[in-house]
Amino acid sequence: MGNHLALVTDETSLVIDYDMPLLLEACQAAGIRAEICSWRDPDIAWDRFDAVLLRSPWSYVESLKEFVEWCEYVTDVTYLFNPLPVVRWNLDKHYLADLAEAGVPVVPSGFVAPGTDPEAALRSFLDRHAGAREIVVKPTIGAYSRDVQRFSRSSRAEAAAYVAKLLDQGSHVILQPYLDSIDRHGETDLIHFGGVYSHAIRKRALLLSDGTVDEPTQEARTARDAAEDERAVAAAALDAATAHLELREPLLYSRVDLIRDDDGQPLVLELELCEPSLSMPFSEPSATRFAQVISARLEEIAHHRKNGQS
Repeated sequence: MGNHLALVTDETSLVIDYDMPLLLEACQAAGIRAEICSWRDPDIAWDRFDAVLLRSPWSYVESLKEFVEWCEYVTDVTYLFNPLPVVRWNLDKHYLADLAEAGVPVVPSGFVAPGTDPEAALRSFLDRHAGAREIVVKPTIGAYSRDVQRFSRSSRAEAAAYVAKLLDQGSHVILQPYLDSIDRHGETDLIHFGGVYSHAIRKRALLLSDGTVDEPTQEARTARDAAEDERAVAAAALDAATAHLELREPLLYSRVDLIRDDDGQPLVLELELCEPSLSMPFSEPSATRFAQVISARLEEIAHHRKNGQS
């Protein structure tokens, strides 16, 4: 029937994937033969699945090259969602520059490459953003809040040292002003299935003023109805990604994380298209909606295969 689906995770991440039980149940109710699989399992024959859906393979950060190679292999033997060009583009936060170039409002971002003088790069960024009292420093590739730190403007030496540490590890670095509105309003994460808005949550600020990072637990999230201006910015970001990657159909799933600037305008903080948490426990019908979109996409795949299309 063409409805055999792998829901991809890994052993360490599955225990904190709160979407998985709901999605598995919804898939089964929709007539999809869904199996939970670890991308690290060497005994799985991935070609026996009609499609492979990335859900929570969050250990990839420690094995990025291996993970991308695995995605390439899966693409060769079946369908990967979201597809390989999306994965490659979205794993690195340089995509924010592509969104900005397309006119999407994003959090101002500066990028520092290995081999660059960290002090000079940081000084240049602070000069361009004279109103920023604090900055955020993080690697361009990472999951959750791993290796993300917040510094005051007066701690420029410490911030430069941290940039240097990340560069020495081979990471590219992204610099952003810390927008105070997140402390008052949190961020809004908008989830879409098949390009259609499904639901949203509020996530409280996780970067604390003492430089530490709060755990991204379920308690840090609450249900929120996205405002019209937030929905418009999220739609613009997804349209820009679709055009940039020359995709022929809407993304199967996506999450757009927004915060507001000092003037109250929504900006894209992150665009999560590879393996995002989809906050299904905060929207009861969301798993069913997603399973319906998955089922329709599996039918398209079966049709293409029947007609000899790629």
